[in-house]
Amino acid sequence: MLSPHRTRLGSLDCIVVDGGRSPKIAVVICHGYGASYEDLAPLSGEWISLLGEQAGDFRFVFPDAPHNLASLGMPEGRAWWPINMAQLAAAVQASRFEELHERQPPGIDQARATLCETIQSVKAQLNGDSTPLVLGGFSQGAMLAMDASLRGDFAAPQLLIQFSGSIVCRSQWEVELSRLLETPVFQSHGTLDPILPYASAVALCQMLQNTGLEVDFHSFVGPHTIDVESVVRTAQALAGVAGSEPGISP
Repeated sequence: MLSPHRTRLGSLDCIVVDGGRSPKIAVVICHGYGASYEDLAPLSGEWISLLGEQAGDFRFVFPDAPHNLASLGMPEGRAWWPINMAQLAAAVQASRFEELHERQPPGIDQARATLCETIQSVKAQLNGDSTPLVLGGFSQGAMLAMDASLRGDFAAPQLLIQFSGSIVCRSQWEVELSRLLETPVFQSHGTLDPILPYASAVALCQMLQNTGLEVDFHSFVGPHTIDVESVVRTAQALAGVAGSEPGISP
C-alpha cells in the first residue's frame, strides 16, 4: 500500500490510495450526505489488508462532494446535492416511500456529470476507457453511484457497491437497468436504519433482481452504517473483479 495522497481529478478533490505500484483497476467510492472524502477513505486500508497480494491491482479513489454544508452547521460536511432533512424525516415517518422513490432530486444531474468527469480522469491515468471500474458509495453516495452507473457517459462498471442506498429517480432508472446485466451488485443495509428505511433497500433489491441483475444482498441488525461483514464481502467481490481481468492473476 502506498501513502494516500490528495489530488484534483476532474472538478473534484479526491483522496487516492494505490494498493501497489502498478494499479490496473479503479475503485471509486462516494461518501454520504454530511460527511466528506475522509469518511470512507479508511476502507482502502481494510480492503488492501483483506486482498493481500491482489491489492496491488487496485487504485482506490474517494471524491469529495461539491456542496459545502458549513451554513447548516456542518463545517466539514459535504453533499452531492441538497437535501431537506426535515422533509425527508417526515416522509420516512409517514412511510411515504413511493414519493421518495419516484422523486428526482434537484441537483442529481449535475452531481452525476461531475462524478462522470472524475471517473474519466481516473481512467485516463490508468489504461484509458478500457480500465476496469468498481463504483460504489454510502447513502447519498450510493444513490449517485447507481444513477451514474445507469445514466453516466462511461461503460458499465465491473462491480457496483450499494452501502445503505435507496431508490430515487425510479422511472428513469428502470429504463436503463438492462445496462447493468453484466454487472454484479453488492448491497447492504441495516434493518434498524432510521434515515433510509430498510423497506426501501428491499425495494431497490427487488427492482434490480426483477430486471435480471445479480445482487448479493446483505442485511444486518444495525443502523445507518457499514458493518464489518459488508467490508469483508466487498473485498471478496473486489478479488473477483481482479480474477476476471485478463493478465491479472486471481
